[in-house]
Order: sequence, then structure tokens, then C-alpha cells
Amino acid sequence: MHRAFDYLYIAATIGLTVYGQLIIKWRIGKLGPMPAEGLEKIKFLFSLLLDPGIFSGFAAAFLASLTWMAAMTKFDLSHAYPFMSLNFVIVLILGVWLLSEPLSLFKVLGVALIVIGVIVASRG
Repeated sequence: MHRAFDYLYIAATIGLTVYGQLIIKWRIGKLGPMPAEGLEKIKFLFSLLLDPGIFSGFAAAFLASLTWMAAMTKFDLSHAYPFMSLNFVIVLILGVWLLSEPLSLFKVLGVALIVIGVIVASRG
């Protein structure tokens, strides 16, 4: 049971990373496109930092780094790191579901290859 608990560090890293990516994309989509002019671009980017949703995405990234460090105390990097590829799978699925992003056959095939790779790499 103890070893199974150790995998929660990896799962937390994945969950926090996925949350950060999705919330940042969702909030930026709500805040509109980047302006064309240089100074307006800078103002826009700084205003993004003040958005609570985007800030929570950065906070999630920070927390993900902490859970990743905890995972590194429990696992070899070569064992744990392939699980980070699951971020691609989860972001793709949730991006299609929550953000109405397009899904193509090539994206599905790519994700399938990632899953196969994670299975193979985690057994080694």
C-alpha cells in the first residue's frame, strides 16, 4: 500500500499541470486576442497576470513542481518521467470536452502512441 501512495505524487503533478494548462487557455480565450501594437501587447500580457484564473494556473504549476520534487524522492526519474506524457492525453481529452477544441484522427493516433509508450517505458 505504501508504494501505491507514492504514485499519488505523480498523479498530483499530472493533475495540477493539466489544470494549469486548461485554466490558462480558458481564461485567455475569454479575455480576447492579443493586440497588434507593441505597447498594447505588453499591457495585455501584464493584465493577464492579474486575472485570478490565470494566477491560479501559475499557482498550480508551482504546486506541481513541489509534488514532482516529492515524487523524485520516491522514484527513479527514468521510471516517473514517462507518466508526465499522460499530460498530453488528458489535456487533449479535456480540451476537446471543455474547450470545444477540434479532434482529428492524427491527434487520436498520437495520443494512442503516447499511451503505448508510457506503458512500455514504465515497465522497464
